[in-house]
Amino acid sequence: MTSSDKILSRVDGATGHVVFNNPDRRNAVSLEMWQAVEETIDAYAADPAVRVVVFSGAGGKAFVSGADISKFESERATREAVKHYSATTARVYEKIQSLPKPTIAKIDGYCVGGGVALAVCCDLRICGEGSRFSVPAAKLGLGYGFAGVNRLVALVGPSFAKEIFFTARLFTAEEAKVMGLVNRVVPDGEVAAVAEETAAGITANAPLTVDSIKFIVGETLKDPDARDLDRCAALVEACFDSQDYIEGRRAFMEKRKPAFTGA
Repeated sequence: MTSSDKILSRVDGATGHVVFNNPDRRNAVSLEMWQAVEETIDAYAADPAVRVVVFSGAGGKAFVSGADISKFESERATREAVKHYSATTARVYEKIQSLPKPTIAKIDGYCVGGGVALAVCCDLRICGEGSRFSVPAAKLGLGYGFAGVNRLVALVGPSFAKEIFFTARLFTAEEAKVMGLVNRVVPDGEVAAVAEETAAGITANAPLTVDSIKFIVGETLKDPDARDLDRCAALVEACFDSQDYIEGRRAFMEKRKPAFTGA
């Protein structure tokens, strides 16, 4: 599915996986890897069998540790190259955030720079107790555009966002939880199991309801004049008009698990 052996993809049941496979560099990401991620996301978006997408890093020591600095001379040495790299990453982040299916960041170990930017694009973030988080832009002289800063502020608030950027230090998993940067902190050996359990729980629920909530929550974060309230109302109406609504009621009355189809 992808054009890079450093981005792995697979589908387990209704869950699509995107694995950053560069463990020797703590899953640092090159331009080629971002392009492969984009290909995978586009494929998952078009596949109705994929209901949830999980992002993770190979090796157990890092989720994503940001940009591959060893590639800077070849990928980000000129103004034009920087613009191309930035445009590519911005496009991929936006596609992940706007994917109409729920997304989960499964975080083992370090989540740094672009890793944090990726994680905040996801709907849910689950990490191990030993995970560490940092945005070291101020130590590298890097600029961060509005979109990435805005996502972080929407998640943790302006004060914590400033602390993350101003200090550029490593934050513990517990600190990340307090800030609201992650949803759950679990023992290091249980991250995969909890992420899989969470994904399975989502895919067992009514697709129209889950997808409508993703869209509506996204609209709440927009300026009031930019919100598509008609679309929100239409998605809610579609839920009540669906066969899944009938199935959900019947399953409740019959004390059994519902078998939702998304119709």
